[in-house]
Amino acid sequence: MTYLDSFGLKEPPFSKEIADADLWLPSSKQAVADGLLDALTERASVVLVGEPGVGKTCVLRAIRHRVSAAGYRLTYSHNATLGRRDFYRQLCLALGLAPAATAGNFFYAVSSHVEELARERVHPVFLLDEAHLLHQDTLDHLHILLNYQWDSRALLSLVLVGLPELRDRLALRRNRSLYSRLHHRLEIDPLAPNDTAEYLRLRLRHAGCERELFASDAIALLHEATSGAMRDLDRLAAAALRETARKKRKIVERDVVARVIEADTRERDR
Repeated sequence: MTYLDSFGLKEPPFSKEIADADLWLPSSKQAVADGLLDALTERASVVLVGEPGVGKTCVLRAIRHRVSAAGYRLTYSHNATLGRRDFYRQLCLALGLAPAATAGNFFYAVSSHVEELARERVHPVFLLDEAHLLHQDTLDHLHILLNYQWDSRALLSLVLVGLPELRDRLALRRNRSLYSRLHHRLEIDPLAPNDTAEYLRLRLRHAGCERELFASDAIALLHEATSGAMRDLDRLAAAALRETARKKRKIVERDVVARVIEADTRERDR
């Protein structure tokens, strides 16, 4: 018998494989999603930062669900460890454009495509995840990608998403041309204690369990151990469910969570 059978779950409750429409955002992250949507409505560009695992990509997926497909074209890129030529080549491929020979030709193809979409009344949005890893030669050029018709038209929105050091890099003097064009500067905070409890409850309910499976002190320990990071919470909560099922218990209690955290810490310290 699997742990899913033990708790009457129809699917793993803490998997990343969840539909955009079923994603849950606490009020703090909902405010960030609203701010991002406002920016796109204004055809502005954005920098969004947060610590690892706090839900940056969840916010992007929530935006994908909420944005009208008729008025926007979202293009997502998560491979930021590329030089300028390969960056634009990747962007061309994501947009379905023909490959080119040089960085200049790649740039021309992308900018021409943006202008074509504007004529079709479609606003393109380039979502660049892990942007703190962008090569400096790419950062040096991105502000040019936002310049159309003598810098008088907002035909493209850039959304740069990354760790807090992204904000520090953008604040450097050599990046001021790009930073000055990122009019919306957003930050995602970790989950609050009440958010953690609500998140666990919602994910379990979505997987088919209506009853409380985690004791309140177990939830408090999970929150403390994960510092409000959703990705770590998913991993530890799933491990705690498996350990609880192995012990043939009905509720995830604090002692089980403590052992799971200890084992996880030993594994990370190897």
